[in-house]
This record gives sequence, structure tokens and C-alpha cells, in this order.
Amino acid sequence: MTSTLTTITEENKSKQIAHPFSPGSKFSPLENKLHTLFEEELNKKDSIFIKVDENIVSKIASCISCARKRCASIGIAGETASGKSTVAFDIISSIEDFAQEFEIEDAITRINTDDYYYDRSEMVRAAGSFAEFTKNYDLDVPHAIELELMKRHIKELLAGKQVLLPKYDMSGTAIRYDNHTLATPSKIIISEGLFSLTESIKDAFDFKIYVDVSQKTQAERFFIRAKERDLGENAQNILDNASEKAHIYIRPCKQHADIILSGEADRTKYKAFINNLIKLIQTIHYNKATV
Repeated sequence: MTSTLTTITEENKSKQIAHPFSPGSKFSPLENKLHTLFEEELNKKDSIFIKVDENIVSKIASCISCARKRCASIGIAGETASGKSTVAFDIISSIEDFAQEFEIEDAITRINTDDYYYDRSEMVRAAGSFAEFTKNYDLDVPHAIELELMKRHIKELLAGKQVLLPKYDMSGTAIRYDNHTLATPSKIIISEGLFSLTESIKDAFDFKIYVDVSQKTQAERFFIRAKERDLGENAQNILDNASEKAHIYIRPCKQHADIILSGEADRTKYKAFINNLIKLIQTIHYNKATV
């Protein structure tokens, strides 16, 4: 079943983001600029946005203007092959480029949800292979991942503490190396994964993004990936199980999202919007211009 949120009609598009700038209302010039930025993108026929919460402008304005005294956290969720990793990568690379240009230290830290899969290496060895192991162990459920540990690590980073992150071996051993990678507090903490916006961890994120995709596009991407990973005849069963579990655990997370992105939007459009947002930050903090 294709999600009902994968397209926006011209009739309801304007309802997806609130228009709080009624005559006489007092909003900062920054909020007005942000509102225009989002509204212009939403009004495009090929918008990257499916839905934007009405409070997102004030939340971003508070972050950009440094009204918040701590760093911000971003959680990105979506089904397998939705494009969530691509969105996260584009956000990270754009911010890193900006940070390099202006010599900003500790701009962004990525927390990889997949690294929090429980170590099941003994079960893999007992099964004889990872493929045999997955026949009796479901990786497409939130309790396959130690989300409470991930939440604690994010909270510690937001509190200004250094954290030693785990590292999960994705080659088929199911080994997790704990205390593997040192993460330092930064201005932005970002994480993406299947279950990043589920009930047990969603409160760790200030900004919640859901990447939505049609089942047709998802299947096309998945089978390309399955061929690369040599999943063979088991690929369809894996996709069917992922879709079944997504219906239970992932799709309901849309209701928690501040922004629902189209996972089928042109990648250059993601980058263009991020860069426009970064230009606004640059104007505020580096060009000394009044907004």
C-alpha cells in the first residue's frame, strides 16, 4: 500500500505548513525569512517536503539565533531504502563544508543507529552463517537494537560530555564492538535509522525528520541493494518482512515528525534547500547583517 502522504495536491499543499504571520502578529525578521524559505519550497510542484509542522520555524529560529544554550539533535527515520541515509549524508556534508569554510570546530556528530544492534555473534556462529541466523532472528524490530543506550549517549553528548560509541560489524558477523569510537560534543548531533523516531528514543531529538517513499520506488531500490549484497532468492522474503514490521513500528512514527520529506525528491533539491538555510545562518553570524 502506497503511503497517503507520498504526494501533496495543490488544494491541500498550503495546509501542510501553518501561516502564523497574521497582520499585527509580532514575529522576528529571522522567523519571517525562515517562513518564506519553507513556504517557497512547499509551493513547488516537486517539493522535497510532504509535510511541515507549524512550529518548525520558531524551533529553527531559536536554534539559529542561539537562544538555546545547548546544541541541537536531529533524528531521521524511515523504512528501508527510503533514502534516509542519503538525506543524513547530505545534511552532514553541507554542514561540514560550511564549518570548514568558516573554521568552525565540532560542528556535527553522527550517531549511527545500526551500530546499536545487539551483539549476536555467538548466535551467528551457532547457525553456521548470517543468512541462516536471520531465518530465526528478526532484525527489523526495534528491540533488536539497544535504543536505550543510544538515547543515553545522545543525552550525554547534548549535556557536553564525551562518549565512547559502539561499532557494529555489518559484514555478517553480528559482532558489536563496545566503547569503540570517541564522540565529542558538537553543535549538532544527528542520527538516522529505521527506529530513530520510535517511542523509546524520539524524545532525544529536538528535530524529527521522517523520509517517506512509495512502495514501488522502495522495492526498486531494495532489489538493487539486494543484488549488491548477494541476498539471492531470499531478497523478496526480507523485503516482505521489513514491510510488515514497518507497518507496525516505523510508519506510525510519521505522527512524531516535524518534517516529512519525500524520499523520491531529486537529491540536488535536498542540498539546495540545506544550502539556502546555511546561507541564512551565514548572514546572521558571519556577515554581520541585520535580519
